[in-house]
Amino acid sequence: MEQGEIIRRLGIEPNAMQKETTAAISRTNKDVVVLSPTGSGKTLAYLIPLVEKLRADVEELQAVVLVPGRELAIQSNEVMKSLGSRLKSMALYGGRATMDEHRLLRKLNPQIVFATPGRLNDHLDKQNLSAKSVEYLVIDEFDKCLEMGFRDEMIRLVGKLNAVKRRILLSATESEIIPRFVNMQHIERIDYRKENKQLDNRLSFFQINSPEKDKLPTLRNLLLTLGEQSSIVFLNYRDAVERTATFLCEQGFAVSMFHGGLEQSYREAALYKFSNGAANIMVSTNLGARGLDIPDVENIINYHIPENEEEYVHRIGRTARWNKTGNAFFILNHEEQMPEYVREEMQEYSFPVELPKPALARMVILYIGKGKKDNISKGDVLGFLCKKGGLNSSDVGRIDVKERYTYAAVNCSKLSQVLRLTKGEKIKGINTLVEEVV
Repeated sequence: MEQGEIIRRLGIEPNAMQKETTAAISRTNKDVVVLSPTGSGKTLAYLIPLVEKLRADVEELQAVVLVPGRELAIQSNEVMKSLGSRLKSMALYGGRATMDEHRLLRKLNPQIVFATPGRLNDHLDKQNLSAKSVEYLVIDEFDKCLEMGFRDEMIRLVGKLNAVKRRILLSATESEIIPRFVNMQHIERIDYRKENKQLDNRLSFFQINSPEKDKLPTLRNLLLTLGEQSSIVFLNYRDAVERTATFLCEQGFAVSMFHGGLEQSYREAALYKFSNGAANIMVSTNLGARGLDIPDVENIINYHIPENEEEYVHRIGRTARWNKTGNAFFILNHEEQMPEYVREEMQEYSFPVELPKPALARMVILYIGKGKKDNISKGDVLGFLCKKGGLNSSDVGRIDVKERYTYAAVNCSKLSQVLRLTKGEKIKGINTLVEEVV
């Protein structure tokens, strides 16, 4: 599939980094290292030229994309599918049975996979996948993949990918060590980190001083002033995330909670709620700072100071994406100071005398207990909700059909109606469960 056709299908104008990355992958045989701010479109930058190089008529695995977490694996695979190529792709990650993935692999025979290192090692060890035809290796967020927690897995994995001819590494921040398997004598280095003036112009920075050591009341007041705007609140610890999310829920806010200690199904539901208007606030550890492609996040709130400059860069990269504008807030108590690596000029933020009530969610997420294995499509779900649930198509937002279930966003005001009318009803002649995702 030609690059021009993909770009027309997506309806985008590639930015300078994407154009340079595409040219480096398409017109040279070098390994490529891309350093560019979070939100600048690195996934499309490597996928568009890579799709052109892979062969849809060859029923073998040709490219491996390594990512540090399951969310990035899932989202990268969704971006791949949006390109509309004839290539088959699949996300491989922990948190579900390897055997289930193996069955899907045998059925699909993907030509490109998006995988976490440990899970891909597992499949290769069990010979569920063959590495003999893999010519392209992409490592997204390579700085994270090369950290100590992943390093042994990466060394084992790269040793199995003996047929790889091209390597593409991408990150918003640079690892201290470029791995030995990258040919440093034959490398194209693309660095857009220092040329991010446009992002500086699109981002506004604010410091808010909390009069109390416990900053929850100040956070509450800030979120009240932000109203319906989409905001991510970052904290450094899981227990702090849970405490903060519980407090905000009790105050009447529409909140999603996200951290690495939660079950994968809960994390997927939390992201889905936040991405689709069922919660306008996501409270997260730094896990939410990487690999999440959530459109139109307007505010980043640093409740806890980022632990280092790298995490700071990834946090603020969640907003002001694709030429949008955004705000970054720092809430500091009297014992805290702004870290030296935050060099941006801070504005003061003042609260109005009268604060509004918490903004209500626009949408609610439905869980429908049937999916792809039941031959259910998005059209089937939309028809079911409209015919059986009494909804208009304008009442229905995004529909995601998973392997064994479906998520659908519907207008909040229609929740009780759709649950009442669909109770005991069938979708494509099959009994199913319909309930709210909470």
